[in-house]
Amino acid sequence: MSPVLVLSTIFCYFAVLFAISYIAGRKADNQGFFVGNRKSRWYVVAFAMIGSSISGVTFVSVPGMVAVSNFSYLQMALGFLTGQFIIAFLLIPLFYKMNLVSIYEYLDNRFGVSTHKTGAWFFFISKMLGAAVRLFLVCVVLQLLVFEPLHLSFLLNVIFTVLLVWLYTFRGGVKALIWTDSLKTLCLVGSVLFCIYYISSDLNLSFNGAFSAIIDHDYSKTFFFDDVNDKRYFFKQFLAGIFTMIAMTGLDQDMMQRNLSCKNFKDSQKNMITSGIFQVVIILLFLMLGVLLYIYATKSGIAIPKKSDELFPLIATHGYFPKIVGVLFIVGLISAAYSAAGSALTALTTSFTVDILGSTKHKTDLEVVKVRKQVHVMMSVVMGLVIIVINSLNNTSVIDAVYILASYTYGPILGMFAFGICTKKQVRDKYVPLVALISPILCFVLQKNSQVWFNGYTFSYELLIFNALFTFIGLTLIMNKQK
Repeated sequence: MSPVLVLSTIFCYFAVLFAISYIAGRKADNQGFFVGNRKSRWYVVAFAMIGSSISGVTFVSVPGMVAVSNFSYLQMALGFLTGQFIIAFLLIPLFYKMNLVSIYEYLDNRFGVSTHKTGAWFFFISKMLGAAVRLFLVCVVLQLLVFEPLHLSFLLNVIFTVLLVWLYTFRGGVKALIWTDSLKTLCLVGSVLFCIYYISSDLNLSFNGAFSAIIDHDYSKTFFFDDVNDKRYFFKQFLAGIFTMIAMTGLDQDMMQRNLSCKNFKDSQKNMITSGIFQVVIILLFLMLGVLLYIYATKSGIAIPKKSDELFPLIATHGYFPKIVGVLFIVGLISAAYSAAGSALTALTTSFTVDILGSTKHKTDLEVVKVRKQVHVMMSVVMGLVIIVINSLNNTSVIDAVYILASYTYGPILGMFAFGICTKKQVRDKYVPLVALISPILCFVLQKNSQVWFNGYTFSYELLIFNALFTFIGLTLIMNKQK
């Protein structure tokens, strides 16, 4: 694909995105920015959530990872669905009952200011790193397709990418994001379906033929019960999926902002269950696409890239198919990644303004607007800097990087909420930050020595569970002894 065609595709997409953002957010006040004035229809939020759960990481990494992991990711997706039910029937009623703007206000009400700030800071680190990793993937693709051919630097690429995200989120917040995420869902699903269609057609496979070729392929193996030391082992992935979903959606300000925008908790529950079911279906589509990509590469004599993340971009954009396939790839990628980054930016702005600065407690609405806009700019700058750092350090599959980061940063959040919900005990609030810092350190030690200590066992994404457990135990040790 030529740089001109790529840029034209991006600008056309963003023209539509800006139009939607402007219409949805032109009358948005602080409540509109933070929680969409709690007037969103559940089926609109559900449709938006389908896309918001699928990032550019999924779009690029999942098809490529089937060569190593087969369909094992589907085990984790089933865990995701189970986690959605837990969120719907445990967390959502609680958050609605407390009428929260930021979900981390729960920690303040339950334990105190230090715990509240600790949860907010861990979310800040988690979301900033996760969003930067996702946006980094877009920057890599744009660098290959646009900026390198035009002899432009990666720094300029990052500035361009982050600026676009900031432009369409600074006004409308959640209210605008729900509608832009709906556009993202439409583009994402359409893109992957059309890519499957074009690849199948080029392989001279009918629908039934393509399905049979996928099912019969070695890469389609889904369930792994044989070796507990294998990172693909069913219970490791299934349990990791449950707790990852609870942590990265149920206890994530970014994702819960959308759920809290529904009229009531019953509508929000409908949204969670509906979007959870469709998330599994879409992940399955990406895995099927991955098998077809490897079949096509083998048949056409295309050298498989060393990094699995590069397989889909390579085949989609290097002239092996009609230009429409490349356009669909770009649309799918930017709709997934930019939307995820945009929602993360909005959530970071909300959490920093509400939780860390506490602006809504002691400032007027006009003052909060001013602070919010300043924070929004600051978050954009920080995100750009983190992307540059990640570019210099990147050495693994992006989807692995996301979940590894989540294991370390979401663990303390999960542990604090679990302790608050499962017990009625109070803790010595001032010591909570120390517990939250020690837990990831213990997890790092555990991960580095697990093969020696546990007869070859290697921790994968389930490390998140142990991180939360260490936090839970730590909070037990600092319980307030007074009755």
